[in-house]
Amino acid sequence: MSSTLPVIAAVDGSDDSLRALDWALDDARRRAVPLRVVHVRQYAAWAQPDILAAGPPQPGDDPVLGQVRTYLKGRTDLPAVEYHGLEGVPGALLPELGAGAQLLVLGSRGRGGFASLLLGSNGMAAARDAECPVVVVPRPGREVHGGVPVEPGPRVVVGLQVDSPDEATLAFAFTEAGLRGARLHVVAAYMWPVQTWTTPGELAPPMVDQNAIENQTWTLAEGFLTPHRSRHPDVPVDTYAMPGDAAGQLVAASKDARLVVVGRHRRRLLAPARMMGSVAQAVLLHAAAPVAVVPPVMGEEGG
Repeated sequence: MSSTLPVIAAVDGSDDSLRALDWALDDARRRAVPLRVVHVRQYAAWAQPDILAAGPPQPGDDPVLGQVRTYLKGRTDLPAVEYHGLEGVPGALLPELGAGAQLLVLGSRGRGGFASLLLGSNGMAAARDAECPVVVVPRPGREVHGGVPVEPGPRVVVGLQVDSPDEATLAFAFTEAGLRGARLHVVAAYMWPVQTWTTPGELAPPMVDQNAIENQTWTLAEGFLTPHRSRHPDVPVDTYAMPGDAAGQLVAASKDARLVVVGRHRRRLLAPARMMGSVAQAVLLHAAAPVAVVPPVMGEEGG
């Protein structure tokens, strides 16, 4: 990678954040960039939550960063590691760190989160608002079902909307697959059955053959992938045109994958606020593998 921006791992002392730390360490090593370990100390309950105070790094008096130092002590294959202790509201401050990072990595739930939550509020906020890709590492043991037979070996999974391809998402997925020596598993979902309303309460049978839609979807997907293939000739690519729900297909494909890559929802004229998107949110909640949420390139979010 030409960029020397760090990979950032957000830690809070929980087991979830240590799993995220290990993932971030591995990715920083592969990218040959520094790892920045960040702990954001939450304001006390009486503090004003709308005021952020991002102080200078103070690793010496931060017990969470001390725990991380102990956790990493003795490892010989570490990249350059920086420790930053900040104070503020994590859900607001963590996304801001993305402006100076290649990648922001968090656990699926932090210390103090409700056990029933599948994804903590800080992870959701970061995935929605950060300017860099955000990886959320799930707890082990999530079960997913379905999926198609795949080639053995490491895989990176990416979703491709043929009616609205996201170049930033595809570029990130190809890069990660190349760094990991992995196959790229491309899921291009299409709606089926096609429903056409005739009279109120009646559905007409589809007039288009499913095989024709599937072939057209696959052909369009291959066309969008062609320039990325040429830039990453070492990455084997398997393209699957799949009927039905894109989120469900991506979750099924996440079994035994190294990473699932999805794009963040583009901002629209009538909905200018940043949005997660229903597919990205569903994959974050249910995938068995770490999930990377990739923001659109600058200018595609409308600001």
